[in-house]
Amino acid sequence: MSNSLPQFKIIETPHSGYHWDGSSRRFFEGWYYRVTLPIHGESFAFMYSIEDPAGGQPYSGGAAQILGPEDSYLCRTFPDVKKFWASPESLGLGHWGKTDLQIQPQYLEPQVFDSRVEEGYQATATLNQGYLHDPGSGSRCYWQYEIKPIYGWGDSGGIQKSTAGMLSFLPVFEPGWQILMASGLATGWIDWNGEKYEFQNAPAYSEKNWGGAFPQKWFWINCNCFQGETDLTLTAGGGKRGVLWWMESVAMICLHYRGKFYEFVPWNSQVSWNIEPWGKWKMQARNSQFEVELIGTVNSPGTYVRTPTAEGMVFCCRDTARGNLRLQLRELLGKSVDKSGKQRSRIILDARSSLSALEVGGGPWDAAWEVS
Repeated sequence: MSNSLPQFKIIETPHSGYHWDGSSRRFFEGWYYRVTLPIHGESFAFMYSIEDPAGGQPYSGGAAQILGPEDSYLCRTFPDVKKFWASPESLGLGHWGKTDLQIQPQYLEPQVFDSRVEEGYQATATLNQGYLHDPGSGSRCYWQYEIKPIYGWGDSGGIQKSTAGMLSFLPVFEPGWQILMASGLATGWIDWNGEKYEFQNAPAYSEKNWGGAFPQKWFWINCNCFQGETDLTLTAGGGKRGVLWWMESVAMICLHYRGKFYEFVPWNSQVSWNIEPWGKWKMQARNSQFEVELIGTVNSPGTYVRTPTAEGMVFCCRDTARGNLRLQLRELLGKSVDKSGKQRSRIILDARSSLSALEVGGGPWDAAWEVS
């Protein structure tokens, strides 16, 4: 057995390590891993979380959730915070449920984990593995796949960036948010209720959030599986977040395309959006060189998943991994304008997907949320 994480040459972004400082203040940290299977037209999203890890508090505990085929759902809680582990130096975490091991929770070699941990999970930058079983419904899932990171958060081969900018290194903005791996390739298998999905070099993604305050309202769009484009990944989102003693509405659109990182964020771009309570996501952004437009739609009802709130884990987030998305990126052509007075541009990219992740969370969502 080994308590050290596997050493690979990986792309490591800021905030890859665990953020808890050991205090008893209200705190959560959550991780999201997804693998998309184009052949099956499905995705699996794994959501891991820990709340109030000091223990002994009303909401102390962990959870693992899976959004599966056709937006199906599986969730298990892990009340014992002492069976959770995470690395403060790099991406690595796990939570043990049933096990005969009498040691401090830690990273295990995959074969050791498989034979000694009856229920639980472990995840790193290059591995996602676990087993969940819901005795109430009989639903279960086994999974183990390796991950080869391609894009972190920034230009390929360049210094990796903090998703929320330099200020995210301070507890000024809460919750914090970091895309850990905008795009990667996953190889392995997932057994969902007895149906085994085997895959090689499937599109993979991971991100995380953390903090002591909880998001009030948000939306999110993510896709790294586009028709005819193998080197393209998009993450966009926005929300009302706490900044010291007030709330602010912010949003961003960022994409990696053929080795280049296109970043439309509040400090360098104008970002606007019109998000329906469910069914349609529309965003635009523009900076001095480029402009981008997104339109996401879905006809299915999606699935509610649990997210951390001031009152613990609550069903306040609606998700689908089967959304339609159109993405258009244009380069602005200097100061020349067309007949209508609009700045001329040329299309760099026009891409579509039917396997986009779309989400709304928090609230209220009784009308469209529009910011122009």
